[in-house]
Amino acid sequence: HSVNLNMPVGNPPPQTSEPVVITIDVDFDGTILWDNVAILDRAALEAKLSNVAAQAEQPEVHLRPNKLVAYKFVAGVMATAQRLGVTKIGMVGNEQFQ
Repeated sequence: HSVNLNMPVGNPPPQTSEPVVITIDVDFDGTILWDNVAILDRAALEAKLSNVAAQAEQPEVHLRPNKLVAYKFVAGVMATAQRLGVTKIGMVGNEQFQ
């Protein structure tokens, strides 16, 4: 038995530009900062995440939780992003938890 596969040839083209990155910090008390600007309520966060999700080429969203924050605040941000359709989200700064 054999399977014929069409494999890509050569190297992929280099990335043309650096991706746009949005940083969401979750402070120890649950305060949310969007690129170092405080988000006052959940509705404001949802509006910003909806705007990200609506873009054809979504920016990368880097979620940076404080070492002391309760997980429910971080999970809330991730769940909201997922529900609204944000696809490029990841946690950064995990080395602080080791």
